[in-house]
Amino acid sequence: MSRTEVKIGGFGGQGVILTGLVLGKAASLYGGLNATMIQSFGPEARGSACSSELVISDQEILYPYVRQPNILVAINQEAYTKFIPELAPDGLLLFEEDLVHVDERVGHRRARGIPATRIAEELGNGIVVNMVMLGFFSATTGLLSEEAVREAVRVSVPRGTEELNLEAYGRGVEYGIKN
Repeated sequence: MSRTEVKIGGFGGQGVILTGLVLGKAASLYGGLNATMIQSFGPEARGSACSSELVISDQEILYPYVRQPNILVAINQEAYTKFIPELAPDGLLLFEEDLVHVDERVGHRRARGIPATRIAEELGNGIVVNMVMLGFFSATTGLLSEEAVREAVRVSVPRGTEELNLEAYGRGVEYGIKN
């Protein structure tokens, strides 16, 4: 595995920071790997641009910053537009297909979309779009075991929302496997 760099972008309120936190926990606490996470967000609590950057490795991480992500998760158009130039030439783009228009900047990179917002709304709460994306990420990348990510979701989400978040995660996994 060595070093895998992941960038997750969206806007405040989409759970971008929580998604990065869950991935980092899944890797480091439940996956036997090393992980670092750096977060960036605007001054507003909701609606401003934000991102999570993770480095996941089976070796010691000497430099915690993402230089050129191997995986980019774009949950909105602004994140796609801003971060697609950074994606490694052989990188993987995972995107919210109802909110992101993929154009020629993807180039020869791999790209897979999911209607994550629609799936979250079908579950009765659009706020779990991040967990749907996380499940899609898990199924598509195979970077971490499903069990490690499920446990990290369970211990990271607000008390009383575990069942909904795990269901959203499972729906993302299902979509990733089928599509």
